[in-house]
Parts: sequence; C-alpha cells; structure tokens
Amino acid sequence: MNYRLTALLAILLCSCVRAQTDDAKWTVDDIVHTEYVSNVSFSPNGSMVLWSKQRAAEDKKKDKFVHDLYLTRLDSRKDGEFRTVRLTTGDDSDHSAVFSRDGEDIYFLSGRDEGKKLWKMSVYGGEAQEVQEFKNGISDPQWIDEHTLAYVSYEGKTLTAQELEEKKDDVVVIEDTSSWKIDRLYAYDLKEKQSTRLTENVKPVGGYSVSRDGKYLAYVLKGSPHQAADAQPKSEYYLKELATGTERRIFTGLQGPRNLQFSLSGERLYFTATKSSDPEWDGAGIGQLYYLPVNGTEPQAVELDWENGVEDITVVGNDVVASLANRATMRQAIYRPGGKRRDIDLDTLADHVSLMAFSEDGKKVVFQYSTASRLPTYFVADFTGDAVKNPEELVKLNQNLKKKSIARSEVIEWEGYEGELVSGILYYPANYREGRKYPLMLSIHGGPSGADLDRWSERWSTYPQLLSQRGAFVLKPNYHGSSNHGLSYVESIKQNYYEPEMEDITAGIDRLIAEGKVHPDSLGSMGWSNGAILTTMLTVRYPDRFKVACPGAGDVNWTSDFGTCSFGVSFDQSYFGGAPWDDTNGKNYNENYLIKSPLFDMEKVKTPTIIFHGSEDRAVPRDQGWEYYRALQQIAQAPVRFLWFPGQPHGLQRITHQKRKMEEELAWIDTYLFGKDSKDNPALKEGSPLAQLLEKDTVAKHDELYGQYEDDILLPELVSLGADTISIARFELTAAQYAAFDPQYPVTVGGGNLPAELTRPQAEAYLAWLSKKMGRQARMPNEKEAKQLQEQARKVGAKENTLNFWAGYEITRDEVTDLRRKVNELRTTLIKPVGSFAPVQVGKVKLYDVGGNVAEYTSGTGHYGYSAYDFVDSTGGDEVPASDHIGLRVVVDQAKR
Repeated sequence: MNYRLTALLAILLCSCVRAQTDDAKWTVDDIVHTEYVSNVSFSPNGSMVLWSKQRAAEDKKKDKFVHDLYLTRLDSRKDGEFRTVRLTTGDDSDHSAVFSRDGEDIYFLSGRDEGKKLWKMSVYGGEAQEVQEFKNGISDPQWIDEHTLAYVSYEGKTLTAQELEEKKDDVVVIEDTSSWKIDRLYAYDLKEKQSTRLTENVKPVGGYSVSRDGKYLAYVLKGSPHQAADAQPKSEYYLKELATGTERRIFTGLQGPRNLQFSLSGERLYFTATKSSDPEWDGAGIGQLYYLPVNGTEPQAVELDWENGVEDITVVGNDVVASLANRATMRQAIYRPGGKRRDIDLDTLADHVSLMAFSEDGKKVVFQYSTASRLPTYFVADFTGDAVKNPEELVKLNQNLKKKSIARSEVIEWEGYEGELVSGILYYPANYREGRKYPLMLSIHGGPSGADLDRWSERWSTYPQLLSQRGAFVLKPNYHGSSNHGLSYVESIKQNYYEPEMEDITAGIDRLIAEGKVHPDSLGSMGWSNGAILTTMLTVRYPDRFKVACPGAGDVNWTSDFGTCSFGVSFDQSYFGGAPWDDTNGKNYNENYLIKSPLFDMEKVKTPTIIFHGSEDRAVPRDQGWEYYRALQQIAQAPVRFLWFPGQPHGLQRITHQKRKMEEELAWIDTYLFGKDSKDNPALKEGSPLAQLLEKDTVAKHDELYGQYEDDILLPELVSLGADTISIARFELTAAQYAAFDPQYPVTVGGGNLPAELTRPQAEAYLAWLSKKMGRQARMPNEKEAKQLQEQARKVGAKENTLNFWAGYEITRDEVTDLRRKVNELRTTLIKPVGSFAPVQVGKVKLYDVGGNVAEYTSGTGHYGYSAYDFVDSTGGDEVPASDHIGLRVVVDQAKR
C-alpha cells in the first residue's frame, strides 16, 4: 500500500467536503479563467520542470488568451513549496519550449515579432534573447544533438503568390495543388547559425519525431489538399537515417498512425493507429499500439490485453506508458519489450490521473489528479516503473476558487440501446435533498466519438457547476458512438446515426425520473457540435418533453454538410452510408440525408431554442446555424434566438465571445427551465445612479425609514456574509433606529436616516437592549473584522462621504489643514443619510457607507473607518485617523450548522 498517496487522497476528499458546505457561488469569469498546467517537460537532470499556463491578455482590447512559460525548481523551496518562477510576460503567447541539452537554457517560440523568431532564456533568469529570425517562419523545434535543432518551415512564397499579393488579389482557389504550401523539415546549427534542409518532400510535412541519439527522423506527409475532406489519399510516413540520408516509406496499410516516439535505445519507433471497420473513411474506432524496428520493414502489434484500446502513449526509456480507455475513466499501464501489460500502481488515485511528463531517466513524473467534483491538482512524484510514489504538489493554482461550492458527482450506468450499459457523469444540484425532484439539464459531448470522463470538465461550452448551483441535475451521457467504450460501441452508430443515441439518452433520463430525482416536466438539453446535433434531434423527436434547448455549432441539414464541412465526405460516408446522390432503396438519391436531417421536421419543434454559431466554422458549416434559425423563426411555434460570433471558428476563442455565450445561455435556461424572468434591461447601465437607486429600493424600509419592524420597533436590517459566519447591518445604525431604544435622542425632521452619532457607552447600551429584543447577542465588529472593514474603507473612502469627496479633487495630506479650515465655516453638516453613496461588496453582500459618513466603533477600545470630516490617506498604512463623528454597525454571530 502506498500510504503517501492514501493520505493525499484523504486530504483531497476533506477539502472537497468543505467546498460542498461553502455556499460561495461560481461565476462565468470563474469558469472562463480557471487555471491549468500544460506543456510540461523536465530538465535533462530532472531538477526543474518547465510548463505553461493560459491567461487573458493584459490589454483587454486584444480580447484573447495567451500562454506564459513557468519554471519550477525541484531543488529549491520557499515556505515549504517548490520555488516557481514566471519566465515570460506580455500579450503574446510563448510556446514550443525545450530545455537545452545541458539544461542551462530554454529555447522557445513566441507570438512576438510575427512569430518568426527563435528565442533563448537562461534558467537563471534575465531577459529573453533573440537567437535567429526565420524569414519563412519556424514551428515545432526538436533537438537532433546538443547544438542542432530540427524545425518545420517552408521555402517561401512563389513568384505567382508574390505578384498576387502585390495586386491585392486575395482570391482563393480551393484545393489547388499549385498553391499548396509545402512545409519541410530543416536543421538549424546554433554554432554556425545556419539552416540546412533535411527533407525534399513535395507534399507538406504533417509532423515528425527525432530519435534521442539524433540518428533517425520519422515524419509524415499530408496526402492531398482535400485529404481532410475525403480522407484520400492517405498520409505517407517515412523513416530517414540522417547520417546517410537514406530513407524509406513505412506504415502502409494502417489507419492514421500517430504519436510517433523512438525508444531511448533508438531501436524501436512506437506509435498508435486506429482500428475500425471503415479505414477508407478514417472512421471512428479504437487505438492500437505498434512498434517498428528501425532496421525492420513491418510494424509489430503490441498485445494490449485491453479490449477498449489505447488513447495516448509516452515512451519512457525503452518502455511505453499507455493511457488505456476505461469507459468513464482512464487506466494507466506500462508495457515493456516482450512483457505483458502491467497497471501502474496509483493507489486510491487510480483511474483519475493523467501522466503529463517523465524525466529523461524515467525516475520522476508530473501528473494531474482530478474528478468531476475536484479541481485539477498537479503533482511531481517518484516513478519506479510500476508505481507512482511520494507525490508532492508541483504548484498551487486557482487559489481564488478554493472556497467555491463544488457539485457532488458520480459515474452512473444504465441500460441503453440493445440493452448495453451506457455510462455518464451525473452532477447533483446544490443542497440536494433526497426525495425531492429537481430539473435536469443534459450537457452532451461532441465528436460523436468524444467521451465525458470522471475528471474536471468546466469551460465555456459545458459548466455543470453553474447549473448545479441553480438547483439542477446535470447529466453528461456517453451515448453509443462515444469513444473509450470499445470498438463495437464507437462503431454502433455508423449508418445508424441518431438511433442508438436517442435511446441511450432518453433511457438515462427515464432512469433518473424513476429514481425520484428528476421532475419529468423540467428537462433541458445543451451541447456543442455533436452535442448540439443530438440536442436538436431530441427536440424534434420529443417535442413535448424539453423545456429548453441550447445547441451550439450543430448540423440540421446533412445534404449541405457533405460538401461544405471540412471533413464532410469522410464523416457522412461513414455515418450515413454513401454520398447524397447514391441510389438507395429504389430512389435516385440517398434518402438517409433527408431522413436524418432535422431541418425537414422542424415544424415539430416546440422547445424554446437558443442557437450559437461562429462565422468561420468549417467543422460544422456556419450556414447550418442560419438554416436552423430561419426554420424556427418562420415556423414560429417556439421562441428562438440566434447568436452569431464574427471571426470565430468551430470553437469560440475570444474571451468576450465565450462569456457572452455563457451569459446568454444561462439567461435562456433561467427563463425557460427555471421560470425566472430576466431582470436585464439593455438601457440600464450597471453602477449608474438609477441602478443604485433601484438596488437600494430593495432593502428593508418602512415609511421611508431604513430597517425592519419587529413588534412595532424599528431595528437594523441584518444581512448574512455566508454560512457559519456573521450577520452584519446593511447600514450604519440610524437616528430613528437608535431612538427606538432612547426616545430622548434628538431626531430632526427628515433626519431619521442620518447615522446616529454616539458615545461608546451609548453604543454599548443600545447593543445590550437589542440583544434582548432579538434573543441573540448583538455586538460591535471585533478587531479582526474591523481590520478587514478598514482595508475596504481605505480602498473606497476617497469616493464616499469623506473629506476627500468634498474636496472635489485628489487632495494631499499637506492640504488637509487648509481644507478643514474652510469646512469649519459651514453652518450645515457634511453627514448624509445612510445609503447616499453606492454600496461595496463585502463577502456575499453589499454594505453601505463602509468607506465614509461616520466612523464606527469596534469591540475593543477604538474605531475604524472614516467620517465625512476625515481624510483618507491611501499611503498611510494601517493607521486609523482620530474622528469626532462615530457611530455603530451591528454584528450578530450566526449559529453554527
């Protein structure tokens, strides 16, 4: 037993339980800006880990994500954690980073300067240095030896291309081989600062791999400009001996070889390929593992001893670590030359781990652990060849999400098409109570040969956390046609499209209804790509069942998809059996293209539908969205809304577009699934005086006096900062509220909402009286709470009712005395009724006058905050200024749950 891993899991589970009891809400920004580690590699000696992280560009006008490089030192710690340094900044992505062979430098590519330069940075710090500019660009650098980098580029624009460019002639000749950009492989010598061509191919390079000793080069050439569309002709694979220049073609007769990696000895070239019944169309199937002896001619199959196939591999030394398809999870295993499969011992983390990178000596590994209810955590650990041991957290990300409530989830299975078991991920609604029925939202994956796994999966296209906190179940079904479930499962929908999937999904819904979890009248469906395709058909086949539909980038007309989709021929041949013009069933056309197209049955749809599509989508052609919208708009049997994203491909890339999609979708779901009317008004600006007035109009008030009446006594309105915390008064104690305790307290006409200015004994007497009235202990903020409130006051005080505000300009400390001299000439007060300024966010709620009006007593001997006569010194540190105008904000401790 690996006790270190067991203890680790216990810690993770405990933190998950804490998160479930915290009612902090997820936001659209939380989902869009969640942090992830990617592109991981070890330094040659294994003492450093290089990785990247995505973030929003600092210039919001660029509206894009960029990647920065980070370096974590495993031999250096700070506060008990590995020391991590951010290497790159700016608004251009840095990528394709590799350590030098001696581990002293990092070479990388960047979006800066048109992305045509190779850069270098010392692992000890300093500015990045330009190594070389490549006129025709550079991509995918890989080491041949300690001073030579292989890379992909091309020879440059032809004369014809240059002349057309000068004429500003941007006409595109579709699939024209004469204008095909031929990428080749080159070698750049860092010492000589010169490039040489490695390959003389006449078709573009589509990928390559170099053996560790630099002797061999394996590369792939694309088949034709139309190969993506019709899978013809197939890609060609070559093995080249660099010293002699001899090369030979390899891998003929296999479907889609990929993941080409040499063993450390250089004697074997490992790769995966697809097994399917229709390789001519590159049909969906399962992955198989092979190797080619570099001195041999025929690939050798590696016996997986695993019927669902392999999804990914990493060659570690002379062994292969494989990620095996395991229905709703992944199994990590190792294969040694001549040996059988051996599952890697991950203890209780098994099947929820992604192995991301191994050190060159194979003794260290970086891995990610997550579940559908657990944010990814990244670890570095020892790797023994059979087991992962002694894990330590590599870097802590997403600290801003630690207190978020996370939905409970589980892998469920039910009988679907032909009685076969279907798997899915079920997310529970927040604060779920057994016996109560809840709405259900389907979140359907694309592909169709994708799969939803028991791992964290929250992004702009699917976000169970936001739906769970609204009070819905979310089901992600792995319908027939999904990967990870075996060959017969993934192929079951070929020439049988929609039928197994519909049965699987509706059976899953019926299972949840039968268990008493889901209300049959509260169903919705969303999905992107194939998830949208299935969502649409659900509303056609079951028009009275779904209350809301949110399809994004989905097909409705297969007759037009065949010619306009970037892979339409191969996809449609595989799933619909032939071309649209093929004679079938006695007709001079292929009727499947009509029968399977929802467009021709749109008159059946009654479900309110919001449609999303990118203007540059070629995976699901953009006009599919228009056909969908126009049909529903003309039929007019259901509300429809169509969002068109300019410049966006199949997946939305701009940050504003991702957020807009989620916000519109959630508003649609709120309206039609949860029955909540949208409060959005396009003419109302957030933070405007009218918006503030409307917001303040919702607070507790009686006869224009703030507060709430209990037994005909006006008391302060208390709001909760969150579960198991405190309740605090929304406003400072008003004159009218204090007068309910002390009728002798002077309240001017119209001055009932002015803050009560009190001595400490008066404040203490009021709290004692209030405690008796409420049956709970009322108090002043304690020192810790007052410190937090003071920090907030310092941030916003200059814009609230303080001397800074009344000055009308940004005053300095040196001007305060003169300004107060003028204030003393006033015959009126600067104190305003509570709530005269915009509120500030404190925890879950908004509080008024935190930054000014009157200072407020603490439970100690002092006070915090500022009055209208006090100067807010933003550079004055933690000092709280003396004040002649002090009031009270009531605090009540909440009972622990």
